[in-house]
Amino acid sequence: MGLRDDLQSYLEQARSGIAAASSVAEVDDARIKYLGKKGLISTVLRRVGEVPPPDRPALGKAANDARNEVEAAIAEKLQVLAKAAQRAALERERVDVTLPGRLFLRGNKHILQKVYDEAQRIFLGMGFEVAEGPEVEFDYYNFVALNIPKDHPARDMQATFYFDDDTVLRTHTSPVQIRSMLSKRGSLPVRIISPGFTYRRDSDQTHSPMFVQFEALAVDVGVTLGDLKGTVEQFAKQMFDQSVKIRLRPSYFPFTEPSAEVDVSCTVCGGKGCRTCKGTGWLEILGSGMVHPTVLRNGGYDPSKVTGFALGMGIDRVTMLKYGLDDIRTIYSNDVRFLRQF
Repeated sequence: MGLRDDLQSYLEQARSGIAAASSVAEVDDARIKYLGKKGLISTVLRRVGEVPPPDRPALGKAANDARNEVEAAIAEKLQVLAKAAQRAALERERVDVTLPGRLFLRGNKHILQKVYDEAQRIFLGMGFEVAEGPEVEFDYYNFVALNIPKDHPARDMQATFYFDDDTVLRTHTSPVQIRSMLSKRGSLPVRIISPGFTYRRDSDQTHSPMFVQFEALAVDVGVTLGDLKGTVEQFAKQMFDQSVKIRLRPSYFPFTEPSAEVDVSCTVCGGKGCRTCKGTGWLEILGSGMVHPTVLRNGGYDPSKVTGFALGMGIDRVTMLKYGLDDIRTIYSNDVRFLRQF
């Protein structure tokens, strides 16, 4: 019974080899040596047919039992090695529970978003509703419908980004006013605010090629310049301080008539005169005016029956005034040291 003796010898070797293995690789080597296609125990199984017929069942059973025992030993050894590796990893990464915890900084709203939300809250509280429009705009809505034809000198002031002759990056959110009036189909009242990003080819200490503009429009029967002044005054007092005063200075905008620049008393010196307000006691905050009759007609309204006012401001500008900033670029710098102050 040479094969039977060989089988017993291979089984004992496999037991001792697997027990002595110290790595997964060594266990795998033992598996190949004894159970692989050309392995020692596998070879005995293939040679069962060489023994006399009466002895074959006993040898076949012994060979299968040996194979099953080696497979079980390998599985058990792999489990032992896995647990040992896990314990070693835990030892290397042991947490010292006596150490102080790490403080994770919590984010907060950007100052521009704070002012944006505050301005929106103020106007919503006065009965306005939010209206939005595309940032890539047709020349007609951005200029022509707002009483700025092709040859109008006001176009030179806009420093526009053109895609082609008829498509631009909007230079203000005023196109939303035209789109909103047209969507109302002549119904009254119209009270909308149109906040959003606008773009102009202008970049320096007080100008950014992309900035957030915030406009308001009110159209109804009997709207007056007094309504405009009262709205602006209410906004300024809620945005800055109840002691803030405003003044309207005559100005020119092609889409309003009459037009006015609005100043607020200096938020730094209280109107006494300082470096921030260049000794005048006033800071310019926004442009405004009564909606031009041409703009009303282009929006689908009869200027002989209704009137309206419009105002527009750069949220960036308001942010600078509210927080006493002297360079608009700091707002967009994403410097955490700067933003953390607010």
